Formats: sequence, C-alpha cells, structure tokens
Amino acid sequence: MKNHSCKFLKIILLFTLCFLLFSFLLGYVKREIKNIDSRGKNIICFGDSLTFGYGAEQGEDYPSALSKMTDIPVINAGLNSDTSSAGLIRIEADVLNKEPLLVIIEFCGNDFLKKIPQEETIRNIEKMIDLCLQKKAMVALVDISAGMFFKEYCAAFSKLSRAKKIIFIPAVLSKILTNPGMKSDFLHPNAAGYILVAQRIYKAIKPYLTQTKDILTKEDMGRK
Repeated sequence: MKNHSCKFLKIILLFTLCFLLFSFLLGYVKREIKNIDSRGKNIICFGDSLTFGYGAEQGEDYPSALSKMTDIPVINAGLNSDTSSAGLIRIEADVLNKEPLLVIIEFCGNDFLKKIPQEETIRNIEKMIDLCLQKKAMVALVDISAGMFFKEYCAAFSKLSRAKKIIFIPAVLSKILTNPGMKSDFLHPNAAGYILVAQRIYKAIKPYLTQTKDILTKEDMGRK
C-alpha cells in the first residue's frame, strides 16, 4: 500500500512540474498575433521606471540593451513613477505618433504601490493595447512577476494577451530580484539586470520580427 502511495505522489509531482513548465513556456511559444504585417519603423518600449532604466546609468536601460540586439530603431518611452492611467495620457505623443512597428508595454508596478485596483490597471492596459493595434502596430505585454511577487498580474496579463492576440513576455524579473548582483534596490535591476531583461524580451519578440520582415520582403518582391 505504501509503494502505491509513493508511486501516486510521484505521478502527481511529475504532472505538476510538466504543467508549470508548459505554463511558463507558453509565453514564448510562437502564436498568431495581430498586425504581423506592420509597416511601422520603430520598436517603442512604453512603461514606467523599469523601462526608463531607474537604478542604472544612462544608456544601461533595457531598451538601450535591446537596441544592440536588433537593427530596428528602439525608442525608450519609459517614465519614472508612471502609472497605467498616466501612461494613457501620454500614449499618443510618446507612442502612437512615433511610427510604431512594435510597442512593448510594461506597467503595473506603480499601480500596485499606489494601491490602484488591479481591475483598473488591466482596463488601462487594455486601452493601450487597443490604441496600438488600431495604429497597426504589433504589441507585446511584459509581465514583471517573479515567484509570488506580482503573480496576480501575470495570470491577468496572460489572459489579456491571448484575447487580444498579442505577444506575452512572462517573468522578466525572475532570478533578478533575488540576486543582489543584478538589482539596484528591492524592485529595480542594475545594468546587468537590465541586460538580462532585454535578452528575455528579445527572445520573445525575435520570431515575430523575423516573420514581419519575411512578409514585407515577399510583398515588395511581388510588386516588382
């Protein structure tokens, strides 16, 4: 009886581990997204202090690191202390008017710290996504959860990404917030941490940038 119980527990554990691995990888699996044929010119990183690069020197933020990984121009539209509602106010000037090819959205940290209801944050981000999609840009939504930290936003962002057919980039701060050598304070990475964030974001968006390039190349060849 004891052996049967042990086998059963092992099966349950294996199933749980497989499920967690699948859930984590789901955000990186290439799937159909809207505006894959975007004709924008720039990657725009739109967010708060984590996008701005708080905790590192100028030029050590993740958009700067990302710009070295791609030949597409990258614009840092991050602003310290920004909430999702404040982001909505400036999205037209800082994002929609900048010829966006891909908009990488990262908000929620300041909403959480200022005790803004999660439902309001999600609504604001959904409006951002809709505005960017209407501008014919691709959209990627960044999740900053790390373990139990911000985990409630992770599930909501994943669901929203599937519904809107946009790229989901999970857990970009994983193993950064628990590593003193990669962070500048309890929430913000340092230069080394931002490089890791950029690498994770690039890994998630690269397949779609390649697909977009292939589509536009074929269209241009067809017109010749």
